[in-house]
Amino acid sequence: MSRICQITGKKMIVGNHVSHSNIKTKRRFYPNLQTKRFYIPEEDRYITLKVSAAGIRTINKKGIYAALKDAQEKGYL
Repeated sequence: MSRICQITGKKMIVGNHVSHSNIKTKRRFYPNLQTKRFYIPEEDRYITLKVSAAGIRTINKKGIYAALKDAQEKGYL
């Protein structure tokens, strides 16, 4: 499974390491992903998602059912 948040769609971005002498080499910035189990009361079951910290905050704010619905509409699931 790739390193993409299933709720927000966040993924790796590319940038540069910049040394003291200002030499630039490529590096990767990964999202803060966590594998987490969520309970969906509407379906009376658990679901395991790979979500970023921002995705967990989104779920806490909107609720798991609404967040899953939005992610599915945007094509993240």
